[in-house]
Amino acid sequence: MSTQTPRLSPEKVWLGITPTLWWNDDFINIDIGIPFEQCISEMALAGYVGCSIGHKYPTDPKVLRAALELRGLRVSEPWVSTYFTIEAMKEQTIAKVRQQLAFLEEMERGSTDPRRADLVVAEFGHAVNPLPFALFPNCPTLTDVQWIRLVDGLHEIGRIAREEGRRLCYHPHLGTGVMIASAVDRLMERTDPDLIHLLLDTAHLAAAGVDPLAVTKKYARRIKHIHLKDIRADVVSRVHEKGLSFEAAIEAGIFTVPGDGSIKTFPQILATLAEADFAGWLVIEAEQDPAKANPLQYAKMARAYLHETLGW
Repeated sequence: MSTQTPRLSPEKVWLGITPTLWWNDDFINIDIGIPFEQCISEMALAGYVGCSIGHKYPTDPKVLRAALELRGLRVSEPWVSTYFTIEAMKEQTIAKVRQQLAFLEEMERGSTDPRRADLVVAEFGHAVNPLPFALFPNCPTLTDVQWIRLVDGLHEIGRIAREEGRRLCYHPHLGTGVMIASAVDRLMERTDPDLIHLLLDTAHLAAAGVDPLAVTKKYARRIKHIHLKDIRADVVSRVHEKGLSFEAAIEAGIFTVPGDGSIKTFPQILATLAEADFAGWLVIEAEQDPAKANPLQYAKMARAYLHETLGW
């Protein structure tokens, strides 16, 4: 009997990184002036082949595509904040989804590359993470009616995404109604697995008190997109003790790249995904203040950790 640990395959898994190491897209004051071209050049230099979309990126898909292809990069995902749980925002949310799908179609038109972008969403209705509020005590608990609206809305945009050949991946997120373990379970139980996939964000789960390895084991077959990042447990404790906001938590260093923080189960998480035959984007993410954490240095640290853990 073989005792070899299963490993993700480079033929089916593509390594990306988010621009949030270079600047923050939620809190644009966390920025030391690094331009778009430097950001994507350093992504390629550190050994990545894809990236998510940041607010400094060109909005013209032809311009963006040319800039990325020059550096051997592709788009791993755009982000859409959904607002199904608040009044009169359903149509705007669906319009934004269609806009992002059309953008992706332009970005990938004529390409036969199998590394297609996924659509990443999270419900931000009632969310407190964009606000200057104490993060953990003010996280919303969705009502039964709000859950119905959320699930119905997700199914509608999940069908739209599937018709366009995209996978819709839901991102449980700090400060939102889908943050704690019971909410993740409720979302998975109430949504159609053919329409709604799970984005595994190891750090958002861990910071919320959820075991990312347990979630990986439970939903391995529904995980279609990964944000691999680490937490600093002492900062998480400080966020609780001092009632810090999400922005203050980021500035205090709540997140870092995998291998640099407090999560010690990344090898088991990746092995579990390999056993489940995961195929898709594995994206390094670590919202940090670039004035305190050199983006290229941390991007290379994460790539070295992946090489050590995956063997490639």
